[in-house]
Amino acid sequence: MTAETQVALVEDDTGMRERISRVVDADPSLSLAYSASNASDILRWLVDNPIDVLLVDLGLPDRPGLQVISQCRNMQPACAVMVLSIFGDEANMVQAFEAGASGYLLKDGTEADLATHIRHLRAGGSPMSPVIARKLLRRWQAHSGAAPREQAAAKAAGTATVAPERLSPREFEVLDLVSRGFTYVEVGVQMGVSASTVQTHIRNIYGKLDVHNKSEAVFEARNLGWLP
Repeated sequence: MTAETQVALVEDDTGMRERISRVVDADPSLSLAYSASNASDILRWLVDNPIDVLLVDLGLPDRPGLQVISQCRNMQPACAVMVLSIFGDEANMVQAFEAGASGYLLKDGTEADLATHIRHLRAGGSPMSPVIARKLLRRWQAHSGAAPREQAAAKAAGTATVAPERLSPREFEVLDLVSRGFTYVEVGVQMGVSASTVQTHIRNIYGKLDVHNKSEAVFEARNLGWLP
């Protein structure tokens, strides 16, 4: 019989920590060995407790999550580390992977696939939110010879890469309201349209930005300077 994957978690937000803990506890192939709210506690515990997977929030109250990743990898080289964070910028992503993380997921309000991601991580995979994977790919392309050649070929063929299609004024309004926490129904009320119309705008926004959820859409729009 396959042994349970031993998981530890460090997350300072109580609600998020409890939700993640429930996901791990509910999966028979996983076992939550320890959860902590700060870096000091998890690092003390890791000294004498070998685990398979560590889930790390980057924004910890006492020291950066990046330090936790690095020290965990030094103490337990066999432990796979995955970031769970609201930070999707390139600097945090690169620093996390350089510190020793093997996976990077953005918090988007759902933990439905987290258990699957943990199993993939344990099996040698590198789970990443789509927006993180795209940034990593773009970074690799920018530092390799492939991107310039591909861009030159595309330009010669008249298909050079362009920025994402700009949103319409109504789509901007929808995304702005959604980014401020309004539900689709509330957005519809403010705009004087039905919730289904709002959902249609959301689908169009996702398509133009090549994203799959609200967190990615808001992040991409901010990255492009379309949202404050």
